[in-house]
Amino acid sequence: MNDLTLTELATLLSVFNRAGLSDLDKTEQEMFERIQHAHAERLELESMDFDDCLGGACKL
Repeated sequence: MNDLTLTELATLLSVFNRAGLSDLDKTEQEMFERIQHAHAERLELESMDFDDCLGGACKL
């Protein structure tokens, strides 16, 4: 699977925001929400300090 990078996801969110969110149809709104969710997950994953996971303290 070809996952998008954090930068690519942020770019997509920026494009959606510049295009205007009020004019989105249902499918576009669903895609925007999926991109927001993927961005939040990727941001969290990339900001994790994996040293914090020693002893099973975090969920991967």
